[in-house]
Amino acid sequence: MTDTTTTAPAKPAPKARTTKAKTAAAGVAFPDFEAFAMPKMEVPAMFREATEKGIENAREAYAKVKNAAEDATDLMEDTFETSRQGVVEFNHKAVDAAKANADATFTFVKDIMSAKSLAEAIELQSTFARQQFDALSAQSKEMHELATKLGTDVSAPVKEAFEKSFKDIKVN
Repeated sequence: MTDTTTTAPAKPAPKARTTKAKTAAAGVAFPDFEAFAMPKMEVPAMFREATEKGIENAREAYAKVKNAAEDATDLMEDTFETSRQGVVEFNHKAVDAAKANADATFTFVKDIMSAKSLAEAIELQSTFARQQFDALSAQSKEMHELATKLGTDVSAPVKEAFEKSFKDIKVN
């Protein structure tokens, strides 16, 4: 584009001094030095698309990791609560068994002190030993069943979570 009219060349306008506030706002430390100026360049579309895809993949990966962390936290909370309840129940059973055994022992001591003959004392001792053996067997069986149930209840959610995570890994 050429100008066909002739006019007197205009004097160049004096350069306006930029203030530090304007320079800082523009983000350029040395606006007057060409060596420090960043060239304006066009980012190729392929590079821009690849970058956007990478960012989207990173967001998806972050969402998956976040969901996995939340699931793991929920799993741990559920497992700890189940464990706590099971241990409390187990302790109650143990205290009940100890109380029953102590009561039986006190009753035996009272009965043996009131025995009139050695034969009666031996009979009381035999009866007490048999009853305590049966009681101990029953208590042990209850405690074993409770411990097995507790182990199963605690491990079931963990097992399900592992199975789910392995299925998710196989799908991906």
